[in-house]
Amino acid sequence: MKRFVLDTSVFTNPDIYAQFAAEPHTALHEFLALARRSEAEFFMPGTVYEELGHLRDLHELAAEFETVVRIRSPRKYEVMIPGALLHEFTEEVRNRIDRGLRIAEEHARMGRGPDATEKVDTVITRLRDKYRDALRRGILDSKEDADVLLLALELDGILVSADEGLREWADRAGVELVQPRYFARILEKLAGE
Repeated sequence: MKRFVLDTSVFTNPDIYAQFAAEPHTALHEFLALARRSEAEFFMPGTVYEELGHLRDLHELAAEFETVVRIRSPRKYEVMIPGALLHEFTEEVRNRIDRGLRIAEEHARMGRGPDATEKVDTVITRLRDKYRDALRRGILDSKEDADVLLLALELDGILVSADEGLREWADRAGVELVQPRYFARILEKLAGE
């Protein structure tokens, strides 16, 4: 039986949830109905479930959701992480910090001197956008991402996420992935439809 480990993006990214229904709440209902019929198990770490609860109103769906999707955090003290993966991650973080520093220096120069042409607020806004892109895009950038990756490793599960950083690091760790835009069709096949 296939084991899917779900990330929040399955239910919050319009490109992903739209395969179930156009409206987010209806998409959740449709996912649950399809998941019940499929020959698969579904897991979500507690931190991700909590995050989802902040982004989507789960009140009326909570009992059904928790019946279909097992809320389970990874056993963080038992999951073995390859040393090479930790080495790559550390190097990646260092490179991103260096890029962020160069971006900050560049924008600091823009806002000083007599020929400074942009307002400070505009420079700060551009700095934040570029800095966020340099440091967070394509990397594990939250404890929720780490929990999804660790749970997928622990369960030898299939990761379902639209988060490119999570997908990239899961692939590096040898975690099986599915394209999230095909998730509904995969579930239909597992349900024999």
